Amino acid sequence: MQNKFLKLRINGRFRRLKALMVKEFYQIIRDPSSILISVVLPLVLLFIYGFGISLDANHVKIGLVLEDTSPDAQSFAKSLTDSRYFDVTVVKDRRELDKDFLRGAIRGIVVIPSYFSAFRQRQDNVAPIQVIGDGSEPNTANFVQNYLQLTWQNWLQQERISSKLSGIPLINAQPRFWYNEELKSHNFLVPGSLAIIMTLIGTLLTALVISREWERGTMEAVMSTPVTIVELLFAKLLSYYILAMASMLMCVTFTVLLYQVPLRGSWWVLTLVSSIFLFPALGTGLLISTTSKSQIIAAQISIVSAFLPAFILSGFLFEISSMPLPIQILTYIIPARYFVSCLQTLFLVGTVWGLLWSNMLAMIALGIVVFMVTAHYTVKRLD
Repeated sequence: MQNKFLKLRINGRFRRLKALMVKEFYQIIRDPSSILISVVLPLVLLFIYGFGISLDANHVKIGLVLEDTSPDAQSFAKSLTDSRYFDVTVVKDRRELDKDFLRGAIRGIVVIPSYFSAFRQRQDNVAPIQVIGDGSEPNTANFVQNYLQLTWQNWLQQERISSKLSGIPLINAQPRFWYNEELKSHNFLVPGSLAIIMTLIGTLLTALVISREWERGTMEAVMSTPVTIVELLFAKLLSYYILAMASMLMCVTFTVLLYQVPLRGSWWVLTLVSSIFLFPALGTGLLISTTSKSQIIAAQISIVSAFLPAFILSGFLFEISSMPLPIQILTYIIPARYFVSCLQTLFLVGTVWGLLWSNMLAMIALGIVVFMVTAHYTVKRLD
């Protein structure tokens, strides 16, 4: 008799859970905002991150003032004009570039003075050239300065070798870069952006949908049924997990096919890592919807507590090691930090379990903490 009662109780739980999930899917289909957040918004963000954000310093516009027309000056000038990093405007007088430099049309000025060819008589390594950088963009100014220094050293070395060892074959050095051979920034930016997109979907979508139910009064109807809090949370979690994973599959497909980012790891491991990340992400959305029953407040809390920390403190754009120590410590409670590392490993390196396990365990631990807090503050009453 007891076993029969237990079986009926379990069957009742499954029927209620199934009914709740069917209700959630009907609500998703009938609500345009859910489709907008889970389908349209990820594609827009992926397009922006893929085409709009780049850390590649290619085709930086500079001006070249060629006051010396000697063969040495012409040779060094050619090393700049042939570079893929610069778009060079060559003039004879620096005053011709003042207006362009003032309005930001060029980011630097390189002056080859009239006494340039005299450096051979001095027998030193000091470049008799002037480099003027636009300090309003420090990163670009540092790039121009550093690249000009390297270009000078390489050109000087080649000139000395060619003059001393003319006719003797030189050593052909072939540098090799691992994991991102083409040195394209979008190969690690686009996989990292998937973590930001999934954070937004998992947290914002869940928080808004449940808050909307409170505003429309449908949550009160659910509360009046025999459904338990565990069943209610699990049904919502599972429904939006399926929706988020479908969005993740769509984003990964676009990443591989449209942006040509290599996926060297396993699709199954990527699915596992994404599922683990959604554990704390969806839990955060449930927690926000529990503490705030207004869509506007839920959206603001989601942006401040989930999206912005994931964007700034996950290592997606800014190196965590370059942050102040207190901020570095703060990043350990950001789930996106671990997800970004896993995604970049799977896309660029491969399935390296030594790099994945620690990040996966950290996300599981954060998810457990979030759900414990959510279960504590979620009660089946209307006050």
